[in-house]
Formats: sequence, C-alpha cells, structure tokens
Amino acid sequence: MRRPQRRTLCALTASAALTLTFAGAAGAQPGSGGAAARAEAPDIPVAAVQQHLKEFQTLAEQNGGNRAHGEPGYRASLDYVKGKLDDAGFETDVQEFTSGGKTGYNLIADWPRGGSAADGTVMTGAHLDSVPAGAGINDNGSGSAGVLQTALAVAEANLEPAKHLRFAWWGAEEHGMVGSSSYVESLQQGELDGIDAYLNFDMIGSPNAGHFVYNEDPSLEKVFTDWFAAKDVPTEASKETDGRSDHVPFQDAGVPVGGSFTGAGYTKSQEQADKWGGTAGEPYDPCYHSACDDLSNVDEKALDLHSDAIAHAVWQLSS
Repeated sequence: MRRPQRRTLCALTASAALTLTFAGAAGAQPGSGGAAARAEAPDIPVAAVQQHLKEFQTLAEQNGGNRAHGEPGYRASLDYVKGKLDDAGFETDVQEFTSGGKTGYNLIADWPRGGSAADGTVMTGAHLDSVPAGAGINDNGSGSAGVLQTALAVAEANLEPAKHLRFAWWGAEEHGMVGSSSYVESLQQGELDGIDAYLNFDMIGSPNAGHFVYNEDPSLEKVFTDWFAAKDVPTEASKETDGRSDHVPFQDAGVPVGGSFTGAGYTKSQEQADKWGGTAGEPYDPCYHSACDDLSNVDEKALDLHSDAIAHAVWQLSS
C-alpha cells in the first residue's frame, strides 16, 4: 500500500489498445453453475499461501532484493503468478503501461467457466509490486498470494458461478495506483457498468494485525463483516486504506468496492489490542515499506483468516 500523500493525476500511456474478451464455458446454460457457486467456499490452505510468499521472497533475492515497478523482480513475480494461472486453465493477459519512464505490467486472469460478462463480473485484485527497499512480503505479497490461491481454488473446484470471475495483479501501485488506473481508464463505460464488484486485498498478514473491512459500499462491507462475525472476529471500518490502494480508481469510476485489510503504519490502540491481541502502541506492520518486510514479517493466523475471507466473498458474490 502506498504512503499517504496528495493524489495527483499522471499521464498514462498504454502500449496498445486493450481488447477485453469475456468467455463463458462452452455449452453452459444460463445459471447452470448457480448451485455450485452457492456452495460454501473452500478453506484456503495457509501453507499454500505461504508457499507463494516463499517464491516471492526468493524472486526478490534473485533480482536485486525487491519486486518494485520497473525492476526484474516484479516481472519475475508476474511470470510466476501467470504460470500458476495458465496451468490451472485461466485465460491470462499481460497489459503494459508506462510510469516514470519504465514499462509496467498488469496481469488479468479470466475464469472461462460459468457466467459471461453479460451476467455481471466480480473482480478481485491485489498489487504485486513492492517498494524498492525490500521484498514486500506483507505489502503486498500477502494480498497477491491470497488472491492467487483463491483463484486456484476456483479452478480446483471447477467452479461454474452465475457471474463472470476476473482476477488481477496490479503493477506500480506504490507509484500512485498507476497500473489499476491505467486499466480502469482503458475500459468503456459499458464495461465499467458490467463490474458488479471490485474486491481489493492489500496487506492481509500484518504481524501486529488488526481486522479491517472496507466500508465504501454497505452491501459489500456486510459480506465481510457478517463472515468475520461468524468467526467471532470483531472488525472495524478501514480508514488507513482511504485513497491509498487499487480500489480507488474503481471507486472513482462508480464501481462498488470492498475488501479486507490487517493494517500498515498506523498504531494499534489499547482497545484494539484488548480485542485482537498484539501490542498496543506499535504499528500494525513495523516493517511497512522497509527492508525487513520479508517472510518473518507475516502473521500466519491473520494471513489464514483473510485468505479465507477472500474466498468467501468471491464465492458468495459470484453466485
């Protein structure tokens, strides 16, 4: 997640016109996947999410110590995610943009079974880039890994949801949500209108975790608050993400947005420590935007909980 600062508009140059293709399963009848989509979401194995984080750490170490925009560690991370999705049967598209004189990349993955774009699209995303200081394992390897494992769970279940499912991994979020802004600006109004929900996951494994839910859209907020309440986990509205992550371009374009978050540089209060555990008076993530944001900087329990929340929202909203 980018640091808070005054948001400015920058010129975005797409390398080519973007053509978006929405594919339904061959021969599927409208609503044929409804029963499957209404099934309870699977448990997302935290060990699998952690394995993706280990890969991101290794790729950073092999490529100058980070996964930042314009650096080889970012492209290596994107290629890793793309390979997993291609093997699982997703239709993937790498989209280029420029920022700061460097080429950036978004990865878009469409699930080719179940509903088509005409039925409405549920889109789930996370930024894949780190800051130059380090590997960015919580910010935002955690969100990227949770979204990836949820997408792989969709494929493993051979899910045929009533709505179209799309997943995205954004570049250059740390430069001001450049990749997601480029994507949103590439869409026609009708395409934007067809996105029923955009769900964003940016930092879901903070070591001194809080449990926050985006409150921009009441109906999407309720999807998450009800789920966490059923797990006996109290939540708060997420304020630290306001204007600071990849949901913002979608929100500005009128798309309903939601998501969950475990905290960044803000300080945990005593009241929060009493209900969530952890240490009052310390940041949710003491290694936020620092070199120490590595594999040791992730709370397994928070990562597990919020990865399951991603799957729950995807299953429920696509039914």
